[in-house]
Amino acid sequence: MIKLNIHEAKTHLSRYLPALEQGETILLCKRNIPIAEIRPLPKPREQPRPIGLAADRGVELPPEFFEPLPAELLAAFTGEAE
Repeated sequence: MIKLNIHEAKTHLSRYLPALEQGETILLCKRNIPIAEIRPLPKPREQPRPIGLAADRGVELPPEFFEPLPAELLAAFTGEAE
């Protein structure tokens, strides 16, 4: 973890970007007291996620799955239940 005061971060942030790209975290401080973290974002997928990963597992939904929910259960979800 890299510890930087605000002034140094404002002045030299571009120096620390390669370390961020490698997964390093920057602890941003104000008068040596930590106030924030700068972390790298996760790398985006290079290929789209395939559709139907569980198609061969035989998952079947019963017909009741598609029926409307009971009124008391819907009321509980919307906060109207007592």
